[in-house]
Amino acid sequence: MTCAMLNTKAEDIEQLLQLAKRSSDFTSSTIAFTKPPLTIHYYKTLIDEHLLQEQLLRAIESNAAGTEIEHLNDLKQLITIEGIQIIDQIAEIQTRLFQGYAIIQKDAKDALCALIPLISKAGLRKSNDTDNEFSVVGPKVGFVEDLDINLHLLRSQFTIPNLIVKTLTVGSLSSSRVAIVYIDGIASKDNVAIIEQRISDIDFEVVFDTSQLDQIISDNTLSPFPLFISTERRDRVIYSLISGQVAVMSDGSPYFITGPSTLYDFFISPEDYYLPWILGSFFRIIRIFGVVFSLFASALYTAITTFHYEVIPQDLLQPLIFSRQNVPFSPVLEVLFLEITIEFLREAGARLPTKIGQTLGIVGGIIVGQAAVEAALASNILIIIVSLSALASFATPIYKMSNTIRFLRFPVIIMSSFWGGIGLIFGICFILIHITRLTSLGSPYTVPLYPLRPMDLRDSFIRSSYQYTNKRLSYLKPETILRYMPKPRKKKSDWEQE
Repeated sequence: MTCAMLNTKAEDIEQLLQLAKRSSDFTSSTIAFTKPPLTIHYYKTLIDEHLLQEQLLRAIESNAAGTEIEHLNDLKQLITIEGIQIIDQIAEIQTRLFQGYAIIQKDAKDALCALIPLISKAGLRKSNDTDNEFSVVGPKVGFVEDLDINLHLLRSQFTIPNLIVKTLTVGSLSSSRVAIVYIDGIASKDNVAIIEQRISDIDFEVVFDTSQLDQIISDNTLSPFPLFISTERRDRVIYSLISGQVAVMSDGSPYFITGPSTLYDFFISPEDYYLPWILGSFFRIIRIFGVVFSLFASALYTAITTFHYEVIPQDLLQPLIFSRQNVPFSPVLEVLFLEITIEFLREAGARLPTKIGQTLGIVGGIIVGQAAVEAALASNILIIIVSLSALASFATPIYKMSNTIRFLRFPVIIMSSFWGGIGLIFGICFILIHITRLTSLGSPYTVPLYPLRPMDLRDSFIRSSYQYTNKRLSYLKPETILRYMPKPRKKKSDWEQE
């Protein structure tokens, strides 16, 4: 009976190692200078290479070369590393493996293993905060430009061998490493195969950043809309992985891209899940409204002041006429002048050092706005509208989507200047038709609204309570739909139970 139990445990360990070997960052090697030879297994993205070479391998080579190791406990006398454990419990071995321990086996048929702590602290430093996706609540750990460190940051959050990492080489001149990360048993194998095939087919010279891969492997490279989420936040990537998405990252870039993505993913902030669901839903709706306002506010002003004065309330008509009576330009030229000025200030502020850029944005905006009004180049009301539009364009947490909104304002403004309200409606219809035709890894861009997926609406426009978000989104086609078992809706208090 004892032998059967040991054989079962040994098979469990062998199954764990076979699953781990599917990842490119998992290493198994033989320590040949001991008798008998020992086998060591570890994730190279989780361990400290210096500890491995200097305090483990060199210590064994110096103290045990040619000697007989009768039991794994002898390693405690040979290695000066503290915290060595000799155990045969599969659950503990799996947990320690994903914490940065190395596993040493004397016999593959024996379940007994030595766990050597070689935990790396790479990436856990103050300089890898998320600068572009800042949030007040929640972790602020971001990625850096080293692929191995970023994989270490991901693996430190998972204690399962199902997190699979596949490394490919892209770039005829750079030979950059590109990692495809997903959770086996959750992510759709079709999505993994599509991304792997598209990356394998890339014929490019140098891959500088993951954003280039975003453009190359997108379903539609002619669309201004981003089809993959680009993020530097670890918690966003982890949430994408457990939801069933696939993550891609290239060496030398601090950004991951995740897909398949939908339009609504670009309005989701990780902070939504750290706040009560009512507050998270409220702020998400504010973001969506802000982006819609930013896209159409200036175009609506152009259409009304050019063709549709009759829709303006009488109380507002007099102030509007007064603010524009000395402006020599047509409304469209007035709007384009201010919009382009805002873009000049925004681009100049982004390219300058932080403190100078902030000063330029604030002082430059005030001075230019005041001078434009005094010189009768723009009206007061338009300055307010354009300023609010510029602020609202940053409501989306993803920078690429804010750039898309900034770009789309200009063609919509021009169409409104030619055909007024009809032109504005044409612009809205064109955008709606375009986004409904877009796909991300073959998945519709506007799902769950179109095609309609009522159950997936629980985490789209609003963020429902965790009581109702225990199932993964169906459009991702996950292999496992259930995430967790929610608690009962209402729990009786102690005095009610009595």
